[in-house]
Amino acid sequence: MVFVQMHLYTGLFITAHDAMHGTVSSNKKLNNFFGYLSVFLYAGFFYNKLYDKHHKHHYYVHTEEDPDFAPHGFWKWYFRFMLNYVTIIQLVIMAIAFNVLKIWVHEKNLLVFWILPSLLSTFQLFYFGTYLPHKGDHDNEHHASTLNKNHFIAFITCYFFGYHLEHHQKPATPWWQLYKTKA
Repeated sequence: MVFVQMHLYTGLFITAHDAMHGTVSSNKKLNNFFGYLSVFLYAGFFYNKLYDKHHKHHYYVHTEEDPDFAPHGFWKWYFRFMLNYVTIIQLVIMAIAFNVLKIWVHEKNLLVFWILPSLLSTFQLFYFGTYLPHKGDHDNEHHASTLNKNHFIAFITCYFFGYHLEHHQKPATPWWQLYKTKA
């Protein structure tokens, strides 16, 4: 159940990501509403801050200005990645939510079915959606690689974001259509 929850948390973030590219709804207000809601429910993030950083990633991919990139090995890259996105206010929001939820939900259940899956989803998003696609040298303008064509694996690992080169080539393609861009 923890892994199912992890995958669902990842889906919340992917929904916000798609909103950042305007693919959740053609109605901009509705699109942004779902973006705000998804990242706030994911971990108390603020959509507008993530929006700016994500578009910096697309514009400055694989450079020092890219908030998603650090050529220092997995753990250093992961911690730099997290420090670029996690804020004190977000941690306060999550602490308040945890303590309020403890009124109705046993603390062990919160830890196992909320905290653990959400933390694991950060590894899932980072490993399959950032680290693997962008590590090393690439011979394309997006400095990205892609998973081999296996749609089931691509879906369960990170909602087709292992098809990362395709995402950079066609950022207006929603996650559920990325598999169609895979040659």
